[in-house]
Amino acid sequence: MKFSFKNDYSEGCHPNILQALLHTNFEQQAGYGEDEYSLQAKKLIKEKIKNPNSEVYLVSGGTQANLIVISAILRPYQCVISAAPGHILNNETGAIEATGHKVLSIETADGKLRPEDIVPVLENHSNIPHQVMPKLVYISNSTELGTVYLAKELEELSNFCREKGLYLFMDGARLGHGLTSEISDLSLEKVAELTDVFYLGGTKNGALIGEAIVINNQDLQQDFAFNIKQKGALLAKGRLLGIQFMELMRDDLYFDLAKHANIQAMKIKNAMKERGVQFLADTYTNQIFPIISNGLIKILSEKFEFFVWKKINDESSAIRLITSWNTGDEPVQRFIEIIEREL
Repeated sequence: MKFSFKNDYSEGCHPNILQALLHTNFEQQAGYGEDEYSLQAKKLIKEKIKNPNSEVYLVSGGTQANLIVISAILRPYQCVISAAPGHILNNETGAIEATGHKVLSIETADGKLRPEDIVPVLENHSNIPHQVMPKLVYISNSTELGTVYLAKELEELSNFCREKGLYLFMDGARLGHGLTSEISDLSLEKVAELTDVFYLGGTKNGALIGEAIVINNQDLQQDFAFNIKQKGALLAKGRLLGIQFMELMRDDLYFDLAKHANIQAMKIKNAMKERGVQFLADTYTNQIFPIISNGLIKILSEKFEFFVWKKINDESSAIRLITSWNTGDEPVQRFIEIIEREL
């Protein structure tokens, strides 16, 4: 049986979550997120970000979170700015456009956005009222290329957005991995301070399902619950999400799982770097993109599953390897042994 490096949600969930779901299974609780576990989970998140005025909403998945947040925030004539590799552009079947909002893409080498990237977009959309109005900047941390925002970068972007009247929304599907990266100097508290909205991804970090949307801008909180319900995201058995985030937030399990995934990825990265392998981007999270020969890709494919991400030339391609909260030492070591043998 092959070991999968295709994604970070191949496994079920962390045993603590499974045990909590089993232990509370026969308890009767209020529905639609009013259960004691959801309320406790939201309380824990607010304590982590040190902002009691933020509002937390639990939904089932990342595409759902992106769609609801963006469609709720923007007026019909407003649009989103995203880096070209952004998830909302490439992997959500036009979900944002389906709500009537255009996504403007910006090519960047590392998947991150900076103020100087956004200025030309604003300048090229000044023909009022004949063009869509850029209003929301969408970023991911970690990005789709596995890169992370440093505190200074996020501060500069946040200040720019506020100066220009733009909302800043951080996709946090892999936020745990971004914050526990060995080069990261960001904290969850700082993320909450610098963004209007972000979310904590559970699906890719030990939960069965679930993302926690955190709205820090109080102007955007009003009536948001109506959008949750209208988009079919208000679970009757909201306890399923509440229990999971309660366990993930308790004792920093969320960050421990993400850090483990990062460490496992770095073992592979460092072993490949020692053999002279180049990478599509210099990443320090659980996503790495080594550029290797097509022949080596074929050999590795016999034992492992992964995505061939980008063709470099006729002889080589970049592959994407993703480690998870549950990736053990054995598959990592087996992968490294093949690399050491073949290179």
